[in-house]
Amino acid sequence: MIITAGAVAAVALITVVSILTGGSPTSPSTNQLVGKDMKSFTLAGLNGGNVTAPWVSGHASVLIFFASYCGPCKREMPKIAKYIRTHSPTPVDVVAVDAIDVRSSAQTMVKKDGVTFPVAFDPNGTVTTGIFGFGAVPESVFLNAKGVVTNVYFGAIPKKNLVSGIKLLKSA
Repeated sequence: MIITAGAVAAVALITVVSILTGGSPTSPSTNQLVGKDMKSFTLAGLNGGNVTAPWVSGHASVLIFFASYCGPCKREMPKIAKYIRTHSPTPVDVVAVDAIDVRSSAQTMVKKDGVTFPVAFDPNGTVTTGIFGFGAVPESVFLNAKGVVTNVYFGAIPKKNLVSGIKLLKSA
């Protein structure tokens, strides 16, 4: 029962922070990150190996910040995973960042959701809060091939916004 209460409290906190910071799952953000050149990172992969910021290799990218305890993330991730499996985003790289989470719980979630793209494990928030400054998930960040943020979406990203964001990165 304690774990359930903690999960409910975490989801409530995430929702409140997203609302208070002006987050909206259906509109692009005018977040202060847009236009910024982001620092690169390398994190341990959720299932082994390392995951490095795609722009280090000159790839435009979409970063999907999530956590297994996050209700909106649980609804969002299967949709994102299915879209990526059935529509190649190449040359854009999609990378998930599991934020401040328990590895085994996140591994169970990404396996269940059929995630086939790289997932970085950020248990201490080094990238999530340290580099990007996010206090809540889910968040989606679009970056060009030079690592400059072109857009940020707060909350669970609708498929149409994911598709249009990838399309814009492909045409840049």
